Amino acid sequence: MIWAVVLVILAFITLKKAVIIVRQGYEYTIERFGKYRATFSPGFHLIFPFVNRVGHRVNMMERVLDVPSQEVISKDNAVMTVDGVVFFQVLDAAKAAYEVYRLEHAVLNLTMTNIRTVLGSMDLDESLSKRDDINARLLSVVDEATTPWGIKVTRIEIKDISPPKDLVDAMARQMKAEREKRATILEAEGTRQSEILRAEGEKQSAVLDAEGRKEAAFRDAEARERLAEAEARATQMVSEAIGAGDLQAINYFVAQEYVKALKAFAMAPNQKTLLLPMETTGILGSLAGITELAKAASDQQDKA
Repeated sequence: MIWAVVLVILAFITLKKAVIIVRQGYEYTIERFGKYRATFSPGFHLIFPFVNRVGHRVNMMERVLDVPSQEVISKDNAVMTVDGVVFFQVLDAAKAAYEVYRLEHAVLNLTMTNIRTVLGSMDLDESLSKRDDINARLLSVVDEATTPWGIKVTRIEIKDISPPKDLVDAMARQMKAEREKRATILEAEGTRQSEILRAEGEKQSAVLDAEGRKEAAFRDAEARERLAEAEARATQMVSEAIGAGDLQAINYFVAQEYVKALKAFAMAPNQKTLLLPMETTGILGSLAGITELAKAASDQQDKA
């Protein structure tokens, strides 16, 4: 009876060790007498108990590791605190199990070392403004270094880059000064443009005013020229009439001088009262002479 119980127990243990069920997302390495033999994918498997055994249960899902904060000295000797995350996935369970010890620890330390290397070759301004370039360089270097371990580094992201507080304050003051400088330049440009436009307007106004004066002077000169021509024709006609013995022409000259004298008296600034101690009939006679002279000139033009 006791032997039967022992045999049942041994059979149960043997069966349990022979049956291997691999969960989804994992792969198991199988060792025979301590040496790697095969890799079991997810599902049901049978092995020879006490000869073969499960060596490593490898997680094949993508994993993420937090990169702890560390101080990094940049190319321009600025100290900054940097942290990040790294994503990786095992592609070859055998290499991940037997090519490196403590896989996650190795990936983490390799990433931290390369963060110091990459950021140490850049200035502080580049480190703060070229985050994508830093991530790309880190990914290329770390992925190449971890290829023999049977893993694929899918992404490395720098979460935070924190310069010292005094450096942050200095950068803030510099940014403020740059903004004030740009504002001053823009204001000066606006003032300059306004002055240019104002000067252009004044220039255009002066040009138009000069052109107006030029046109007015031209018209005044033309009017004076026509007046002089009219006076010259009138003088010629009167001279010809006098030469012919026409007394009306003499009366015209007398009346003309008479009118000019009256105009001079009337336009005197200190003259308030004008006395005319002369006969009115003389003035009328002179005017009649002018009328006769004009009629004679008109008759001569008609005959011509």
